[in-house]
Amino acid sequence: MGDSGRGRRYLPVAAKAHEIPNQPPSIPDDILEKLVSLVTIEEAPFLLHLPKIQVEWLPNGADRLGNTHFESPPHELEFRRKKRLPPGPTKIGLHPILWKDEALYRHTLAHELLHAAGLISHDTRHSELVDAIAPSPKLVESAVLREIREQALAQQEVQSWTCKNCTFTWERTTIRTPSRCPKCARPFK
Repeated sequence: MGDSGRGRRYLPVAAKAHEIPNQPPSIPDDILEKLVSLVTIEEAPFLLHLPKIQVEWLPNGADRLGNTHFESPPHELEFRRKKRLPPGPTKIGLHPILWKDEALYRHTLAHELLHAAGLISHDTRHSELVDAIAPSPKLVESAVLREIREQALAQQEVQSWTCKNCTFTWERTTIRTPSRCPKCARPFK
């Protein structure tokens, strides 16, 4: 999905799962319990319909970790949100690469369940709820996140930076442009 409210940019997932699970993904009870305890019907009008959500694996070549698909067109979905009517058939798709990374699986599923509950926007409230329900794993804790980062770095045009102050050159290891030189600590321009 697009921007997350915390300034993150959507990066396509190019990673492929080495194994495709034989069983469909499931929704852990504790995630549903936390979600129900943290949101109200006013902000999540489809909350009561979450048990009817179908969760499935996306194709192995999918370009995102998860998505929520409402079969209703957007104008009808907005009408149903306002009137607190059932959303109609809704599916959550999860990338099969998540199968081996429980923390990232739970985080992605919580994100998509909030969308399915009716919190469509990627705003600060959405981010706070996802973090409260199932925090994202740190980069060092997730082989999947490290693999995605490596692929994103390989796609960047700039592969290294040179400081104009001290002429120190270093290889790119982050998506963001650095704010300071790692050698002289002066602001990087």
